[in-house]
Amino acid sequence: MAIVVAIITSMVAANATQTITAPNAAFISYNLAAGGNSAPITPATNRSVLVMGCCTASGGFQGVGQVSLLHTPSNLITWVGLESVSPAAITSGSTNSAGHIVYLDLTHTVDIQTASADTILVHNGSAGTRAGNVTLIW
Repeated sequence: MAIVVAIITSMVAANATQTITAPNAAFISYNLAAGGNSAPITPATNRSVLVMGCCTASGGFQGVGQVSLLHTPSNLITWVGLESVSPAAITSGSTNSAGHIVYLDLTHTVDIQTASADTILVHNGSAGTRAGNVTLIW
């Protein structure tokens, strides 16, 4: 009986594999005038990408938002995540054209948007200059 258990255990262990890889990351700082947009950002394709961003502008505008995003090349960008505070809310969607993804500031005027079916950008819809950063991990 012990031999049978050992053989079955060996067969299961032989079929189980695990690959651990170091994540890739991109860090983008922004400092945008009122109404300004960052350069387009192309997320990694056909894999989940964690997109985290924050607004570091002083004066009560600080905030943070994050989404998990899937970029299907030349087709669309799909996401789900959490908007910045005041009020915090779930954000989700899928599109191949320009549109809102997630707010990064307290007043919901600085956001990450889809720029096309393949790119995203940071948009400053406030009346003042806003700064912060966005990190993509895949």
